Amino acid sequence: MMEYSHITHDQQMTKEFIKIGLVSISDRASSGIYEDKGIPNLQSWLENAVRSPFLLEKRLISDEQSLIESTLIDLVDRHACHLILTTGGTGPALRDVTPEATLAIADKIMPGFGEQMRQISLNFVPTAILSRQVAVIRKQCLIINLPGQPKAIAQTLEGLKDEAGNTKVHGIFAAVPYCLDLLGTPEKPMPYLETNEGIIKAFRPKSG
Repeated sequence: MMEYSHITHDQQMTKEFIKIGLVSISDRASSGIYEDKGIPNLQSWLENAVRSPFLLEKRLISDEQSLIESTLIDLVDRHACHLILTTGGTGPALRDVTPEATLAIADKIMPGFGEQMRQISLNFVPTAILSRQVAVIRKQCLIINLPGQPKAIAQTLEGLKDEAGNTKVHGIFAAVPYCLDLLGTPEKPMPYLETNEGIIKAFRPKSG
């Protein structure tokens, strides 16, 4: 499913927007047993946190490794997504195969994202050490596995703040804009991703 968000007519025509894939991985939600909450929560967070115009490609699929792999490949190779966020399927259960599928289609592994997500979640629950989220690069796309719980998704993306609103632990999304910058080439530059600093402040080196 394709959907525009924060896009004017002129921006849509010139295609100066970020293309983001949202993939919710759940046997029960994909079969209609219960309503998927992953994609709506991700979309709501992005609409609040991202200032740049973006286009969404949304997929709700089951916990099948081959299906996850083909979905990610399709979003990168055919739909040219710049960023893909997945939710679900990252625990130790036998059906949790999202990290395996993500690593299988990767060109490069970005271990810092998973390390930071677990570090953030450990501030709330000791079972964060059971999470297996990974992040990878495929071509010019950053793919990040997020937790399955909506509250944990926001926490890992935004990080932790004290009562005065000062950052205690950086959220992973602070590094996403600069990572996308680095994936650009002179022949194929990346759209510039700006964030709402009241939610998450993107970090770019002064030279960047």
